[in-house]
Amino acid sequence: MECFLRNCQFILKGTPESSPGLHVVLGSEACDLDSMVSSLAFAYFLSKVSGTEKSPVPVLNIPRAEFPLHTDSDFLLRECGLTQDVLVFRDEVDLLGFHHAGKLALTLVDHNALPSTDCDLQGAVVEVIDHHQLESRPSSSCLVTVETVGSCATLVTERIIQKAPEVLDQQLAQLLYGTIITDCVNMAPEAGRVTPKDSKYAVLLESRFPGLPPRGALFQSLQNAKCDISGLTTEQMLVKDLKVASGEGLKLAVCVIYMTLEAFLQRRGLQQELCDFCLKHSYSLVITMMISFNEKKEPFRQLAVYSSSALYREEMSRALEKAHSPCFNLSPICSPCAQVKAYLQGNTLASRKTMMPIITDCLKDWGRRAVHGGIPEDRFSSSCGPVMDDDSRPQHHTASQHCRRAAEDSGMEDSLVPPTPMNSLVEGCPLDGGLPRVSAEAVLQRFREVTAELCSEERPRGQRSGES
Repeated sequence: MECFLRNCQFILKGTPESSPGLHVVLGSEACDLDSMVSSLAFAYFLSKVSGTEKSPVPVLNIPRAEFPLHTDSDFLLRECGLTQDVLVFRDEVDLLGFHHAGKLALTLVDHNALPSTDCDLQGAVVEVIDHHQLESRPSSSCLVTVETVGSCATLVTERIIQKAPEVLDQQLAQLLYGTIITDCVNMAPEAGRVTPKDSKYAVLLESRFPGLPPRGALFQSLQNAKCDISGLTTEQMLVKDLKVASGEGLKLAVCVIYMTLEAFLQRRGLQQELCDFCLKHSYSLVITMMISFNEKKEPFRQLAVYSSSALYREEMSRALEKAHSPCFNLSPICSPCAQVKAYLQGNTLASRKTMMPIITDCLKDWGRRAVHGGIPEDRFSSSCGPVMDDDSRPQHHTASQHCRRAAEDSGMEDSLVPPTPMNSLVEGCPLDGGLPRVSAEAVLQRFREVTAELCSEERPRGQRSGES
């Protein structure tokens, strides 16, 4: 596989115009272990069986600089004799340029719909292989394999074994095997992730390649690498395992972090860091699923919903509390951050994968209600527009200033009283007694005065122009 991956890098050195074309296998923006391995394995499979002119190339859907955060992916690569320098990342290939040149085909693995930022690439999608609920109906010419198994790598393994079993070697088998057992929580039925098809192909790989590492030992090593967040900033924790949901002008981050919610909420300056993160990436809301393990090594989950907008925060929290397919069985717990709603998740089997359709439905509902005027504009929206002073000139504040004001005002954000303008904090502001009463006659009189002043200023200019 290393020779294949290095050849992919060589192919990308040419321009779209000089290239015969690319068949890019693209994982999700989360770029978790499943996305990475499914992309690598399926592109490698295509390189062995495809008869088209377009060269199969696996592309990891993140910038190269973010890959060190994916510690479990890096660990499995090294265990299989590969390093990150042979990989191709999203910031290293001009997908839109190839598409405009008519030389791009896209296969999506571990997701089935492009985000709004990639909508211009939709016409290039020729195949989908995924284990999530189908978000939208693809074109009739697009091949779709969608099955809610525990791991997308299971579906890729099935395709390889059915179509070209000779492609499998020890290295490829270990990549697929490590991914399947990680996604399916060591194939434990009580975790609620494994399906009969996952078990079937994990056992098949074990039987065909007896030199694979022992299941339990490999799973624990990958789990240790995945949970290693030592030294990471809050932003790095959030980006490490992140999926994006968008719609109706809103963009949401849905993150998984392997630590307790209590420890996360006690991070110094957390609310400010969450606000800065939203402003930097244009998120309206951040939902964080915390995963920890008890003394019996059993997972338990907690949930946090953050937004500087009380409206978005309350609406999304309510949707998750009332969800029944699945029911998350959420119990509110105390949060030291006013703009974070915290929950203990009673249903430990409900994963982020099952949460994403609920979030998507919530966004669609917001859109329908907004059309009919059902959702008012909230003054703490993520756009963080200019604050207006009392003579209606915009005061442009920095993102951090806006976040601090939002945090300070969080106790009054549900009030109908508008925010105090910045320059009204001085003593004796004209607005202290409320807005002045202005009659229509007064407005007309002021209009006449302004017009007269403008005319008097223009008259000498015209005279000087005529004298010249």
